Amino acid sequence: MKVTLSTWGAALAVLMLLLCVSVARAEQVKKINLNTATSVELDSLPGIGPVLAGRILQFRKINGPFKRTEDLMNVRGIGEKKFLKLKDRIRVEPPSKKNTKPAKES
Repeated sequence: MKVTLSTWGAALAVLMLLLCVSVARAEQVKKINLNTATSVELDSLPGIGPVLAGRILQFRKINGPFKRTEDLMNVRGIGEKKFLKLKDRIRVEPPSKKNTKPAKES
């Protein structure tokens, strides 16, 4: 079986295309907003189980919205090593205005 230069070129082109597609898919991972994430969404993050998800929600409830992603390290059980594994999968945006209405005075 004789392999020609054009066959190798076509194979290389296909491999390059596959590489580009896989890189593009990796970049499309949806980042989870720490200020609006549910327990289920947090639990889907690597290294975050139901216990840590609960701690994140409790921290948010007590301290208010996260201002920076790095604030996640203030949650018990999340140190720098775990944060570095999560940082590309999380984001912080302020809660929407409809969720931040001041309480009515009576």
